[in-house]
Amino acid sequence: MLSRLILVSASALKRNGPLGAGLVQAARSFNTSPQSRAPVPPLPEKGGKVRHGIIPDEIFQFLYPKTGVTGPYMLGTGLLLYMLSKEIYVINHETFAAACIGVVIIYGVKKFGPDVAAFADKLNEEKVAKAQDVKDMAVSSLAQAIEEEKKEQWRVEGRQMLFDAKRNNVNLLLEINNRERQHLVTNEVKKRLDYQIAQQNLHKRLQQEHLVNWVEKNVIGSITPQQEKESIAKCITDLKKLAQAKAAV
Repeated sequence: MLSRLILVSASALKRNGPLGAGLVQAARSFNTSPQSRAPVPPLPEKGGKVRHGIIPDEIFQFLYPKTGVTGPYMLGTGLLLYMLSKEIYVINHETFAAACIGVVIIYGVKKFGPDVAAFADKLNEEKVAKAQDVKDMAVSSLAQAIEEEKKEQWRVEGRQMLFDAKRNNVNLLLEINNRERQHLVTNEVKKRLDYQIAQQNLHKRLQQEHLVNWVEKNVIGSITPQQEKESIAKCITDLKKLAQAKAAV
């Protein structure tokens, strides 16, 4: 509410020079959140000390350096007497009812407060235990997830080595296929060359056989019957001489 009032005043006095600028700067400083400059303090686990059932002890500690030990009581008594004397507060039946209710409340707090506090602490401890169990389960699941992530990272690192091995295997298969094709080409070329060599050898053999047959035919055709008889007789005579020489030995 105060910041809105300052903004309205600043917009109204914007034409007044330095005063309007100062009010705008003050509005900006009021609208700035203190959490942006300082961390939020932790909440206390237990309530502070009180006196007379409802009065915080911080009020007495704040007034002690200025008013002394009896200062808070004199201040409260003086304010009460001032309000009664000026009729700011008028005592009626509601006052007695409120006093009775206050006494009952204070008695209930003194009488049943520790048991209720123990029960509330027990419930709080159960809630904290459940929250701790949930936290432990979450931490364990996150730790397991971290371990799984590390395993996956390790597998990814091993996958690179696997890819290298597969790449080498593919290169070896390509090399084997290349060598098989080269061997196949070499065999096919060798077969064709062997065919050409066999064809040339066959041509030469046929020429030789034809030449031998021609020479033999011409030689046989040139021998007369008389020469044949003489040759046969000479062969028989040579065989007889060889037989006699073998028998003499």
